[in-house]
Amino acid sequence: MLSHRRRAATVGSLIAGALAAGLIAPAQSASAADAGVRVHDIQGTTRISPFAGKQVTDMPGVVTAVKNFGSARGFWVQDPNPDRDEATSEAIFVFTGATAPAVAVGDSVLVSGTVTEYYPGGEAAGGQSVTQLTKPTVTVKSSGNALPAAVRLNAAAIPARYAPDAHGGSIESLPLKPRRYALDRLESLEGMRVEVVDAPVVGATSEYKDLWVTAAPRHDRTARGGTLYGSYGDPNAGRVKIASLLPYAQHPFPVANVGDELSGTTAGPLDYDNHGGYTIQATELGALADHKLQRETTRKQRNDELAVATYNVENLSPKTPQAKFDRLAGALVTNLASPDIVALEEVQDNDGTTNGGVVDATQTLTKLTDAIAAAGGPKYLWRQIDPVDGKDGGQPGGNIRTAFLFNPARVSFKDVPGGDSTTAVKVVREGGKAGLSASPGRVAPDDAAWTNSRKPLAGQFSFRGKDVFVVANHFNSKGGDQGLDSRFQPPARSSEVQRLQQAKLVNGFVKQLLAADRNANVIVAGDLNDYQFSPALKALTAGGALTDQVTRLPAKERYGYVFQGNSQVLDHILTSRHVSRVDYDIVHINAEFADQASDHDPQVLRWKP
Repeated sequence: MLSHRRRAATVGSLIAGALAAGLIAPAQSASAADAGVRVHDIQGTTRISPFAGKQVTDMPGVVTAVKNFGSARGFWVQDPNPDRDEATSEAIFVFTGATAPAVAVGDSVLVSGTVTEYYPGGEAAGGQSVTQLTKPTVTVKSSGNALPAAVRLNAAAIPARYAPDAHGGSIESLPLKPRRYALDRLESLEGMRVEVVDAPVVGATSEYKDLWVTAAPRHDRTARGGTLYGSYGDPNAGRVKIASLLPYAQHPFPVANVGDELSGTTAGPLDYDNHGGYTIQATELGALADHKLQRETTRKQRNDELAVATYNVENLSPKTPQAKFDRLAGALVTNLASPDIVALEEVQDNDGTTNGGVVDATQTLTKLTDAIAAAGGPKYLWRQIDPVDGKDGGQPGGNIRTAFLFNPARVSFKDVPGGDSTTAVKVVREGGKAGLSASPGRVAPDDAAWTNSRKPLAGQFSFRGKDVFVVANHFNSKGGDQGLDSRFQPPARSSEVQRLQQAKLVNGFVKQLLAADRNANVIVAGDLNDYQFSPALKALTAGGALTDQVTRLPAKERYGYVFQGNSQVLDHILTSRHVSRVDYDIVHINAEFADQASDHDPQVLRWKP
C-alpha cells in the first residue's frame, strides 16, 4: 500500500498531466471545490445522471470501500454532507479498470472524471445502469476519516410496492419515488453504505460466493424460512443479495442454507449487477447462525399405492462425477422411498457436452440405475427416446431429454413399437379404453412449439391391473426474460409465449386420452419452468383436464426451486380427474441448500387406484 504522501504525489502528477493537456480545469481551492459539483448532483433524481457523458472536476467525498480484485476494480466515494432530497444518492463508484485503486478506506478525496452509465451484462439485457466515474484522477486530502453512517434496510425502509408500472417501458426517466417503490428506494441508495441486521438467509450460498437475505423477514415466509414467490404482483421487495469485498483468506464467505441467519450487522456499499440486481458489497459480514435445516424424507408408498415422482437431475452424463450419481441414487432410495415410476429431466447423452453427434443415453441411465441398486434401491428399468442431435436445447452437445425409470417388481410398461424422435404419438381406442400408438412416444415433436426444447415423452404403465398414462415434460427455459429488477416494468416474459403453446399441446393430448376414456388415469409430470399461477399452467389445466397438485398444498409449502431469494414452483405433477384422493409431496433436499445434487427439489405423488 502506497503511503498517503506517495499516493498524493502520484495522483498529483496525473492531474498535472491532465492540466497540461487541457483535459480538466485548473485545481480549485478547497472552498471553491466544496461549492462545485457534488455526488448528489451527479446522481440526480432519476436513474440516469444529468451529467452522463460529461467531465466533472474535484467532486468531494470519503472513500467507503475499495474493490481491489478482478477486471472491474475501483472504489466507492460517499459525500458526508448530504442534501435534503431523499431521491438523490450520496455515493458513486469510481471505476479504475484493471488498475488497483490508489486510495484507502477513510481517505477524503477530490475526484475528477467522466460520468458514465454502465449496464452490467450489456444494455440489451434489460437491467438497470450504474452511475459511475471513469478515467478518474484523484487527490487525497486526508486519511483516517470517519465513514458516513450506514442506512439500515428493513421492512420500514423498503416499500412493499416493488416498481412503478411503465406498461413495459423503461422507468429510467421517471422521477425516483423512494417512499413508494422498492426499486426506487434502492436506486436512491446506489453506492451508499447500507446495512442489514440479523438478516434471514432466503437464498443459499452459491458457487459464486454470494447469498440472498431478506430485509422484510415477516413477509411471505415459507414453512422452512425462505421467501415465497406467490404472484407476479409481489416479487418480495425485501430481498437483497450479499457479496463480499473482504479478503477471502481472512474472512471466508459463509456457507449458508435457507433458514440460516447473518446475525449482527452486514454492511457495505449498495451495488447493482446483472445477476439479481441490488447487492450489498460487504465490508462487514454478520456471523453465520446455522439453524440446522434438514433435508426431508417422504414416506414409503403402501403396497396398494402407486408412487410417481419427477426429478430434474441437472445435466447428468457419464462425465458427471460419481459422487453426484451416488447422491441422486441415495435421494431416490432414501428421501423419495424408491418411487415406482420416476420422470427424469436433463438426462444427457453418453458423451455429455462433447458435440460429437452422439445422442444415445444408455451409459448415463445405466450409471444411474446401477447407483440406485448399489444404494439399496430396486433395479430400475428405463424407457426414453433419443432426440435429434442438437434440436432439444440445453447445454450444447448434451442432447438433454426426459426419461422414465420404473420398478418392474411393482409396475409394468406396455411397449408399443413405433416411437421415435420425430413421429407423433397418437391416442387410440382399444377395447373401449384409451391406448397409445407408440409407447414410449413423443407428443407432437414436429410442432413449432417444441423448437429447441424437449419434447414430452408419453408412456403407458400398468399397476395392479390398472392402466396409467404418464407424460414426462421439460418445457422451455426462462432464458431471455427480463429480470424482476429490470429497467423495463413490468418486465417482459418473452419465453412465456412458447411455454403457453407447449402447455396447450399437452392439454390437447390429455383431452384426447380422456375423450377415448373419460376415466383414463393420466399423470403429467416434470419441469414445466413456470409457476402455478402462470398462463402456461392455466392453459395446461384448461377445461378441467388436469389438476395441478401444487395448488392443493398449503401456501407456505408451494415451492421446489429457489432463485434470487424467491422460493418458487417450476416442477409440477398434474392429474386427470379420475386420479383423485392423492398424497402429494415436494421433498426439499436441494434447492434450499448450498450443497446440492441438483438445483431442483424432487416431487412424489402417491395414489391408490
